[in-house]
Amino acid sequence: MPCVTYNLHTLARCPRRVNSVYYAGMIISLLFTEPTLFFLWLLAIVYGITIHEYSHVLAAYLQGDDTGKLLGRLTLNPLAHIEPFGMLLLLVVGFGWGRPAPFNPFNLKYRKWGEVLVAFAGPLSNLVSIIVFIVAVNILGPILGPFNLLVQLLGFLILINIILLAFNLIPIPPLDGSKLLFELLPDKYNHIKAQLSRNGPWILLMFIFVDNFLGINIFGRIFSVFFRLAGLV
Repeated sequence: MPCVTYNLHTLARCPRRVNSVYYAGMIISLLFTEPTLFFLWLLAIVYGITIHEYSHVLAAYLQGDDTGKLLGRLTLNPLAHIEPFGMLLLLVVGFGWGRPAPFNPFNLKYRKWGEVLVAFAGPLSNLVSIIVFIVAVNILGPILGPFNLLVQLLGFLILINIILLAFNLIPIPPLDGSKLLFELLPDKYNHIKAQLSRNGPWILLMFIFVDNFLGINIFGRIFSVFFRLAGLV
């Protein structure tokens, strides 16, 4: 099972044309073959989703909107951010979601770019996490050895945060990248924005279906760019 690993160099050799369902299946199989590694993967996924959604709420709060705080979401407690069904799908098919971060755009200090700042706070938190964990694994890896559980966890954390960063920057609603796209599109394209907002989730599901079952490898190509940038390939 070479692609479910702690080692960044081994992760770099994973076949890029294998889809998310394949990887999810390998992770699920760890529950029966290597339960400790499965638990580490679970911790990494929970961390990635939690820091991502918390950062959305924090960005809104720093702009004057306390909606998320009043709803108990301005916390790093994973229970406030994990959506059980979305988490289950993430483990089973490789794509899922956390609980959407609540905010009121009319309360934001920066009316024009406020929603974009809130949206990009999530991917930014994943990017910062990637940098921190890469530094940590480069320091601790040679000292503790590649089979140390902490080193393995750091490898999983890097991979999960790269996936969350790349996936959420795709400019299709309801993903974070769509906020920047909508802000950049002139008002004459408002009808396109409305159609994308309404149909975006279905378009995204279609891409996921095509990626997994027709072998086009859309997301694999997107993720590979970020793996290269992170020095994994």
